[in-house]
Amino acid sequence: MKVFRGFNHSRMAGACALTIGNFDGVHRGHQAMLALLRGEAAQRGVPSCVLTFEPHPRDYFAAVTGRREFAPARIGTLRDKLTDLANCGVEQTVVLRFDARLAAQSPANFVDSVLLRGLGAKYVLVGDDFRFGAQRAGDYAMLDATGDARGFDVARMNSYEVHGLRVSSSAVRAALDEGRMDDAARLLGRPYCISGHVVHGRKLGRELGFRTLNLRFAHWKPAASGIFAVLVHGLVDMAVPGVANLGIRPSLNPTDVNGGRVLLETHCLDWPAALAPEAGYGKIIRVELIHKLHGELKYDGLEALRRGISRDCDGARHYFVSMHTKTHRQTTRDRI
Repeated sequence: MKVFRGFNHSRMAGACALTIGNFDGVHRGHQAMLALLRGEAAQRGVPSCVLTFEPHPRDYFAAVTGRREFAPARIGTLRDKLTDLANCGVEQTVVLRFDARLAAQSPANFVDSVLLRGLGAKYVLVGDDFRFGAQRAGDYAMLDATGDARGFDVARMNSYEVHGLRVSSSAVRAALDEGRMDDAARLLGRPYCISGHVVHGRKLGRELGFRTLNLRFAHWKPAASGIFAVLVHGLVDMAVPGVANLGIRPSLNPTDVNGGRVLLETHCLDWPAALAPEAGYGKIIRVELIHKLHGELKYDGLEALRRGISRDCDGARHYFVSMHTKTHRQTTRDRI
């Protein structure tokens, strides 16, 4: 998949079939929309294209109004979004910076400068609640009428439901916030995961006897937080069980080496024998958060923190043993 920061006319195709949105989480509703987009693109002989925004428009308005509480919790990083879009077969993605200039564009100007001159859209697919332009003044009816007049097709996709539940980024956020990881996985169509380069931390984990693989979560407000049983992919050929903390580490000084940023710190329960102790640094790994043990806790001193991590390791081991036992019993019943 080709990725563009803004419009790069020298490298982009001259026309496309387009969908527009934030695509936070790239859940099953998004996946259904992207499948439809790919079919329409193939019929027209043009590439499929996603137009997305960074920062999230609600992040931008929360910042300019000084009301950070209205910023949505972020399900995934930009890296994970782009990976998920590529996995859905999207041929090109344009990441457009959402700023004051874009926020002030009228619906008509947005269509002219972005959809037509910027992207050469021949087909535009949107969701049933799509709004665009300054003050969210543009809607599907306006876009459809404009397309009819300007020579591009417009289609709308209704909400996608699973067992009567509307699949949305808001529903995924609620499941993650409440620690309902199985529900989040059903909405996403896959286990919830975070990926990235392993970075250096303050090396406190090794002092406590629990080395960690640290990933930065770029957004200050992750949809999930707490302590999780996880599976780590990318270290060796098979997934490695672990326990992870996603959050701001309340037991540590906020001025530590990571500057108070959100981290996913993962301890592998059994470090792969084929890897040297320092071999994780610089690797790109994917961490599946499959079961929430509890929320973040503030410990009174490093010894209390060490005991807490030890209990979390025991909790994660117990979870994996119970899941293995459950799977074994189910397999035995299926054979009978």
